[in-house]
This record gives sequence, structure tokens and C-alpha cells, in this order.
Amino acid sequence: MDNSKALPPGQVQVPEMLRFGLPTFAKKITKGLDKVEIKINGDVKSPLLVTDQLRTLVRVDQVSDFHCVTTWSVVDLNWGGYRFKEFYEQIVVPNAQPNDTVKYVVFEGLDGYRVSMVLADLLNEDVLLADSLYGQDLGLAHGAPMRLVAPAHYGYKNIKHIVSIRFLASLDAYSFPFPYPNRMEHLRARVALEERGLLENKKLIRRLYRMLIPVVRYWFKLMG
Repeated sequence: MDNSKALPPGQVQVPEMLRFGLPTFAKKITKGLDKVEIKINGDVKSPLLVTDQLRTLVRVDQVSDFHCVTTWSVVDLNWGGYRFKEFYEQIVVPNAQPNDTVKYVVFEGLDGYRVSMVLADLLNEDVLLADSLYGQDLGLAHGAPMRLVAPAHYGYKNIKHIVSIRFLASLDAYSFPFPYPNRMEHLRARVALEERGLLENKKLIRRLYRMLIPVVRYWFKLMG
């Protein structure tokens, strides 16, 4: 572990990437982890099912850090996959034809989790649709068959087990997954600006989240 690496505000480095997330989604997934099938819909002219089309894109490897909103970080992870920017420009735009008004993207996972992102943020060069970590399939722990890797944004935006991507002009009909309050999600969740959520007391939020880490880790381990 490289203890000399500077971390974003409020983060603490840990040695390894463990299965982690909101407890509601800890149940072990047994189906759908071995095949990429992503529905593209929303404010588009032609809804699309993405499967083998990803293989037409240039495959990339990327080393980047991962920052969980609960204050732990893992550095120098080696992901493999495809740039979201190229996926959007070369597959989504010509085939699904998003409306010109599209500004937001909502992802959904096999486990029922969903999260929103700003489209402009997804078009940064370091945002990936990843299917491997250190050259190995992601598996259950890391988000198989495909996950989002967005290093500039907290881990809860880096959704795992992607099965649906909705391109939207508005988020009026969107809500963070029940039973969690919408204030837990910041629209952009940028790590550098410590946008953990919509509550203003950053130091208090750090302390509260840090207290939950061992409980959540135990729960995910228990659930497989």
C-alpha cells in the first residue's frame, strides 16, 4: 500500500477492494453475471439492446483510484473495459439516437440498485464501462458483467452489474432507491469537492459514514 499518495478530503486508504454498498443490495446475485445485456432507453428515438456491439470499440486498460463515500479509498486499481465517451458516440448516438435535450443518465443494476449521472461527466476520458479488474472478470464482488468506473465521483455513482442505461432530459421522475432518502445522493458526487450528499456538515457526515463501515462489511460478507 502506497501510504505516500495524497488522498481527497476525508478519505482514508485501505489495502484492498472488498464487496461493499447499501445493505439492501447485499443479497448474492446468482444469474446474469456472465453475459452483457444492457438496455438503452429513455428519451431516445430507437431503444437498443447492447450485447456484442461493445467489441467494436477500442479496449483500454486504466489505473485509477476508487473513493467510497463512507471515507475509504483504494488506490491504483487496474481496470479493463471501454471508454463511456466512445460507447456513447459510436454506439448510442448512431443507433439509439438520443434527443438533443438529453442531459442526464440513469443506470440500473441486476441487484435493483440505480443511480443518476450528468451526461457531461460521463464523457470525461477516464470514465469506463469496465468488465475486468487486474485482468480478471469482475465477478460478484466487483460488478460483473459490467460496471461503471468514474474515478472523479464517489463509489455509489460507480454502479455495478449494469443492465439498463436511460438517457433523460429531466430527472423529475427519478428517485434514489427506496428506502434510502434522496438527500443521500448528490447529483454529481465529485470527490474533489467532497459532494458526499446534500447535507452540509461534511465533518459530521464523515464521522457517521465511518462508523458504518464495519457493519456494512460484515453484512456483505454474511450475504455472500
